[in-house]
Amino acid sequence: MMKQELPVELALINRVQQHLNRTAILAENECFSYQDLLQSSAHMAEQLLQGAEDLKERRVAFLLKPGFAYVKVQWGIWRAGGIAVPLSPSHPPPEWEYIIEDTGADIIVASSSYLKELQPITQKRDVHLISDIFLTEQSKTSKLPQLHSQRRAMILYTSGTTSRPKGVVYTHHNIQAQIESLVKAWQWQRQDHILHVLPLHHVHGIINVLTCALWSGATCEMLPQFDAKVVWERFVQGKLTLFMAVPTIYSKLIDAWEEGSTKQRQIWSKRCEKIRLMVSGSAALPIHIMEKWHSITGHSLLERYGMTEIGMALSNPLHGKRVPRYVGTPLPGIELRLVTDQGDVAAPGTAGEIQVKGPGVFLEYWRRGQTTQKAFQNGWFQTGDVAILENGLYRILGRKSIDIIKTGGYKVSALEIEEVLRSHPDINECAVVGLPDLEWGECVALALVPRFGQSISLSTLREWAKRRLAPYKVPTRFLELDSLPRNLLGKVKKSEVVKQFKPIKLQ
Repeated sequence: MMKQELPVELALINRVQQHLNRTAILAENECFSYQDLLQSSAHMAEQLLQGAEDLKERRVAFLLKPGFAYVKVQWGIWRAGGIAVPLSPSHPPPEWEYIIEDTGADIIVASSSYLKELQPITQKRDVHLISDIFLTEQSKTSKLPQLHSQRRAMILYTSGTTSRPKGVVYTHHNIQAQIESLVKAWQWQRQDHILHVLPLHHVHGIINVLTCALWSGATCEMLPQFDAKVVWERFVQGKLTLFMAVPTIYSKLIDAWEEGSTKQRQIWSKRCEKIRLMVSGSAALPIHIMEKWHSITGHSLLERYGMTEIGMALSNPLHGKRVPRYVGTPLPGIELRLVTDQGDVAAPGTAGEIQVKGPGVFLEYWRRGQTTQKAFQNGWFQTGDVAILENGLYRILGRKSIDIIKTGGYKVSALEIEEVLRSHPDINECAVVGLPDLEWGECVALALVPRFGQSISLSTLREWAKRRLAPYKVPTRFLELDSLPRNLLGKVKKSEVVKQFKPIKLQ
């Protein structure tokens, strides 16, 4: 008989009974215990229910800065039987409106600083707006709904780097499975203390950091926004044992370290020895960042692979060698295979699309039944990412739709070319894309940001690249930019990069 798991918030409640007086959240110069979180989230649930017995999967959007209020509202939505829909404070109002409209959310909880921007949206769509400054801590009823683990719990939106964002639906069961997999793989303990600097509308910030910490009885310290010098000082002052970020954040921390005095650098580097694990994800980790971070801190960043629809699927080992450019092996509870264009399971050394099965895989795309159906093949979720298995480890080659360039009969990984080009002394960052080409099908095109204001000619760069890349991988089109378009997690928006190139008329 199949085990009936509790919903994630009720399972959390059962777990935290043993450490009610421990610190759950550090934020806004205040300390909040697990007892505080349980009481405040119950009050939040009651406020949302307004005397009803169950929200019955009503979508509740919430717009709050990182801090205790965010967690209280998230848990309160779950405990009231609603579906949590986090909005990003960094997004403009049109993006909030898109998500509110797409989910059909009819309740929004927001801090007072966002009310002015939200009111036109809520008035147009007849949405009930609740401000956290009006929330009371007075209980109306002690009875909260009993929920099944297969009920919908949260809708997160894809990054939208190649198409309009889609709502990814998690059940309570999906969330719990993702948490348990990471807690086991990365050996979370109640003594852990993590610094949270990631967006809280994405799986990386919500599951990998916040919810794993709370599941484990650990302390999650939340900063209102990322500041490289503040993070370095927290490394020095705090009792941190874990840190997770994206490559862009590590790059900014490296820049801040290089700007520091010799004495400051020594202190910063020395204090990193106390941290047991540092993780990088959400975008490919450039080798030069991994190597530089190791030289500064002694840490070999643990790189992992995941996406909104599946949570985390691959991870380098907690203990053991972490090989640059590889993302390790499947996490506990994950089934993973590579499938060729012909539909065959790829042999080691052969590239194929990553397909995933497991209890953490999402339920559906919200109100997109046909899209959901197309995303699965005999129960396997088709990620659209291409990888290769080499020496027992997986290496990501890129998105099937935009990172795999078909040129002159060859399939070329844009990520592989980018890694080589980033080693050029005059290139700060770059993005490789495929553009339509009459002769080659697609040509390899390069957008780059020069280092230190340097100017690079295409002919000079091609000569340099020819000594390091196969001829068909060498870029034939070239564009200099002041910066690459990125989303909040540091992923390059390659669809925007393509638009920067002037189209060539094909005859």
